[in-house]
Amino acid sequence: MSTIDEATRKHVKSIVCDILEVEPDEVTETSLLAEEHDADSLRSIEILASIEVSLQVSIEQAQMKRMINLEGIYEVLEEAKAKAKAEAK
Repeated sequence: MSTIDEATRKHVKSIVCDILEVEPDEVTETSLLAEEHDADSLRSIEILASIEVSLQVSIEQAQMKRMINLEGIYEVLEEAKAKAKAEAK
């Protein structure tokens, strides 16, 4: 079960929509950010950095290749949060 709550999902989607300059109803959980919403590598890095700053989590840039849609971003975020929690113990 996902540890990413609905408020966090909405926040991440808002970040993605702001950076890609698209309306929230245009982006689904599975719509491909690069192919359908023109997310180039620079915008992908901006999305990653904005998520890191706003959610205070560290995500390796190597994970960007998995962040192809919102589902992928949520998975990467969930893993980053789990790793941070494990390291804090």
